[in-house]
Order: sequence, then C-alpha cells, then structure tokens
Amino acid sequence: MQAVLKATIERKKNELSSEFQPKWWGKTLGLYVHVPFCATSCDFCAFYQVQGDRAGIRAYLDGIEEEAAQVAVAGQELNTCFFGGGTPGLLKASDLQILCETVRRNFRGTVGEWTVEMAPSTVKLDKLKVLKDEGVNRISMGVQSFDDALLDKLGRQHSRKQILKAYDLIREEGFESVNLDLIFAIPGQNEARLKEDIRQAAELGPDHLSTYCLTFEEDTALFVQLSEGKVALDVELETRLYLTCWEEMERLGYEQYEVSNFARPGKQCLHNANTWKMDQWIGLGPSAASQFRGRRYSNVPDLDRWLEGVKVNNPNWIDQSDLNEALLLEDALIFGLRMNDGVDLKALQQRFGQELTRSQSKTIEALELDGKLRKSGDRVWLTREGRLLSDAVGSALMV
Repeated sequence: MQAVLKATIERKKNELSSEFQPKWWGKTLGLYVHVPFCATSCDFCAFYQVQGDRAGIRAYLDGIEEEAAQVAVAGQELNTCFFGGGTPGLLKASDLQILCETVRRNFRGTVGEWTVEMAPSTVKLDKLKVLKDEGVNRISMGVQSFDDALLDKLGRQHSRKQILKAYDLIREEGFESVNLDLIFAIPGQNEARLKEDIRQAAELGPDHLSTYCLTFEEDTALFVQLSEGKVALDVELETRLYLTCWEEMERLGYEQYEVSNFARPGKQCLHNANTWKMDQWIGLGPSAASQFRGRRYSNVPDLDRWLEGVKVNNPNWIDQSDLNEALLLEDALIFGLRMNDGVDLKALQQRFGQELTRSQSKTIEALELDGKLRKSGDRVWLTREGRLLSDAVGSALMV
C-alpha cells in the first residue's frame, strides 16, 4: 500500500511539474537505454554488464517496458534515442524489435536521431532490417582497431575480417549515419599502427569517427596487468597519439567537434552534443543515468535490484541530487569547452540566470594568458594545447 501511495504522489508531482519547465532544464530530451548483456567481458571495459540467458533477457525487456511507462509522463517527446551497453547487438532481432516498440509506444514524436551500438561480431542482416524498419537511423560500431594483434590485447571477440563484413551489411541496409569507435594507446601500438587504423577506418567511408585513449579502469583485466607491471603507462606517447588522431582526421576530411569526436559536415552525434550542453535525458535499464526535471540520478548497476524496484514503481536509484542553476552552468561550461566551438558565456549566463564565479572568471583569464584558451566577444574555446588538457581545465573550473 505504501509503495502504491508513493507512486501516486510521485505521478501527481510529475504531472504538475510537466506544466512548468525552467529554461535551465534544457529544450531537448534524449533517451538512453542500457542493454547490459555481453557474451564476454573485454579486458578494458568497466561498464556494468552481465551474461544473459533467455529468462534474463525476457525479464529485462519486461522491465524496460514497465520503467518506460513509469517515467514517460504524459508521453514525453524525444529528440534523440541511444541504445548502448553492454552489447545491444547481442539481442535477437525479435528482442530488438520489442525494445524499439517500447520506445515508440511510450514516447511521442519522430526521433530525429536514433543510434544503436553494435559489436562487429553481432551484426546480422535480420537485426539490421528490424532496426531500420523500426526507425533507427544511426549505427555506432565498436571497431577499436583493425589490427588483429591489438584486438587480442584488448580481449575483443572480433577480427578485421568481421569488421569489414559487418560494415558492408550496415551500408547495404542504407542507414543514414555510421560511426566507428577506435581506441588508441593500446599496449604495443605506436604512431604508425594508429595511422594505419585511422586510414582503414576512413577508407570505409563512415561519416563519424570517435577515438578514445585507453584507460585502465579498476576491476578490469588491463588494470590487473598494469598493477602487475605487465603493461605500463606512457604519458608522452599518449600525447603524441592524441595529436596523431587530430592531424590524421583533419587530413582525411573529418572535422573535430569534440575532444574525442570527428564528423563529416552535418553528421555530429546530436545525442551526445545535447548531453554536453546540459539538456535533459532519461536513462532506462540497470546503471543508466538520467538528468530530468531538475534531478540527476542513476539506476542501480544490478539487473536484479533494478528489476525489483521497477516492478513496484519504487526505483533503486543511486547518486541522486537535485539540480540548480549554478551547478548546471558549471557543468555546461566544463563540457562545452570540450567542444571545438566552445561556449558563449553571455548565453550561458542568460540561460541559467547566474554569473560566473570570481574563480571561474580568473581561471578563464589565466588560460587565455597561457595560450590554452581563446576568446572573441562572448565566446571562448580551447586551443589545441588546451584540448590536450581538457580534463585538467574542467577540474580547475569546478567551484
């Protein structure tokens, strides 16, 4: 009875709040659906994941349906949708169809950009046809490398041959946009091998490429290797490889629009860009994060506990916080500076009704004097040297 009463009160609160949306909440809404299932765990991956059987996948799909119905108050209108993981492509075609239908049934509008992540080994024709028919228009494929030896070091379960075959299938089905993910600073990788990876990726003709520096996350096989001295960090090499990525991408016609992301004209990832601009997003599934209606929270990273909460409309959230204008201004400034266009300080301050703090203003002045940031009118952006230190810049701007 208490759970029912709590759910009723929360629903009423949502209904009331749907009538009022402060401009600092953001104008666009994205949906992220976390699919936690993986066949095996990659050596570098720290995302929440489980091995799925049919019973577990069926329970997950039912849980997504229930959670979507609970959060989609008054049929929220989506601008973007993103299925990530885990390995969404590990689901059967019929499962993917159920997941897509759940989104369309519970949310309004024609989703302008709908992305599904897929691993090369999971790309099958029947899955692609279902996704295309259901309205998915963007595929993001985790390639990581075209070098079989480097893939083996990452613990990946695909080969260069599978990448090429998967990419051909995706293009043959006519998806509007394709992104390929690459990882650099893999143990044993040098500048020449990275250039070759980028060349082979660009040769396929994707309209978007993402390049991520390998990180050694705790509770991963690579972290264990690092702690045992089997692999080592090389900060100088990482810096050279960052610059190699940026220079090669520009040479091949891809414009950098964020520290790790490059695109052909008009093909930026809108879902990620809206997140960096501190608009709103809803996360479904275990470990998925949300920033919605003035609140930020994450679902518990545990399939069973997430399902328990969803079944009684009493979600198991972690890291909950109420947002305010000052916090969102800070985040919009930090993440906005990761983008090559930078931020318009006047527009930010008008949106959030807040001035930059004295500390933030002085940090921006210092970065400009040091050649890490440039300013023209109200707009500020990081130089190439500043982008190399974007994490440190973000830390310095935190109040």
